[in-house]
Amino acid sequence: MNPIQLVITEEMASKRLDKVLSEALEDFSRNYLQILIDEKLITVNGKVAKASFKCKCGDVVEIELKETEEIEAVPQNLNLDVVYEDSDVIVVNKPKGMVVHPGPGNPDGTLVNGLLHHCTDLSGINGVLRPGIVHRIDKDTTGLIVACKNDKAHESLADQLMLKTASRKYLALVHGVMPHEFGTIDAPIGRDEKDRQKMAVTAKNSKNAVTHFKVVERFQDATLMECSLETGRTHQIRVHMQYIGYPIVGDPKYSLRKTRNDTQGQMLHAFELTFVHPSTKKAMTFHAPLPEYFEQILIELREKGAAK
Repeated sequence: MNPIQLVITEEMASKRLDKVLSEALEDFSRNYLQILIDEKLITVNGKVAKASFKCKCGDVVEIELKETEEIEAVPQNLNLDVVYEDSDVIVVNKPKGMVVHPGPGNPDGTLVNGLLHHCTDLSGINGVLRPGIVHRIDKDTTGLIVACKNDKAHESLADQLMLKTASRKYLALVHGVMPHEFGTIDAPIGRDEKDRQKMAVTAKNSKNAVTHFKVVERFQDATLMECSLETGRTHQIRVHMQYIGYPIVGDPKYSLRKTRNDTQGQMLHAFELTFVHPSTKKAMTFHAPLPEYFEQILIELREKGAAK
């Protein structure tokens, strides 16, 4: 495997190496990263570093990925929050911290592992590691995701997402007071040339990305916004909000501001999902309430008063 290179930025400086890695490499579990550190597969400026190493701006971290055994998705009872289920589809309210499908550093404990325990069948179009999965949401993004139980349903949902007849709406708490009531961000997204673990608005090797937003509530130094996706690029809402200067509160990867430490991840929730049922052809809309920690932070912000 090719090593990953990470250059420590100003906002990463003074943090422990293990914390920097867990924030920058969110596709890998903390346990997996700790194994790499213990096995001396991570260096800083060419020297083996401990987990407690304090990073400095400009440090070059090189991560040599450990060859892993072939991953097999196994059923696990994860007590999924099932919002709806029939013979074609299953809609789940995904909790924070749950990865959608297995991968390096996340061999189990994923949504797919839970689905394999809960369902007797899932579509096989995306292979053994992503059965039934037609779209994803980030590990620390909460909310609604639909999976399919057969290939016919999978093809139908995939077509709806491609043709934009299925819709996904999110609630996002962002830094700053947004002056506009609504707007559209139309900016292409691709890999960040300086940090391959991040996405960015860029003209190089990018795909078109469109996010619509409207203000739900304003606070003294933050705004609750409803965002809807016209496209489904990796980290799309997170990247677009950073691009326009209103990064998502708690986002360890894209928020450049000092942020609350009680969010444990970005304040982004997929609260509404609409699609046409693959068999009945009827439009179906599902909703998921905000997680308790998200509601509590909104309560605290309201107590401080509205934006002036």
